[in-house]
Amino acid sequence: MIRTATAADVPLVAALEQEIFGVDAWSAALVEQELTGDHRQAWVTDDIGYAVTMTVDDVVDLQRIAVAPAHRRHGVARSLLDTVVRESVGDRMLLEVSAANTSALAFYAAAGFVEIDRRRRYYKDGTDAVVMRLPLKEGCSWNR
Repeated sequence: MIRTATAADVPLVAALEQEIFGVDAWSAALVEQELTGDHRQAWVTDDIGYAVTMTVDDVVDLQRIAVAPAHRRHGVARSLLDTVVRESVGDRMLLEVSAANTSALAFYAAAGFVEIDRRRRYYKDGTDAVVMRLPLKEGCSWNR
């Protein structure tokens, strides 16, 4: 079951952050800000995954979508992404993903995201970020 995240979910999301992202994990204080801050929306599911967006004007930035490793490849991320897309208000969604994360790149491409740019040496380990875009409303000037 996917539901809107609240401040009560900070410990859960912070623990998942540590498990999934290690040294690149958000701190508990940053998790709280991302879950409850202005222009943010966040969802959690079954204590195994979460998604966070930030909306500015007509752009929805997918900040995080993450699923505990033991629960991957069971449709959880896709369900989270479907919820995020359905509930987001904006014309387009943007995200950055590591160029080394081939499974995430394939996941986003299958969902209709297209690469629009690269940010060189964006991540702490020196890998590039692939910037991807998905139109959220019919009639957008780019193709899905």
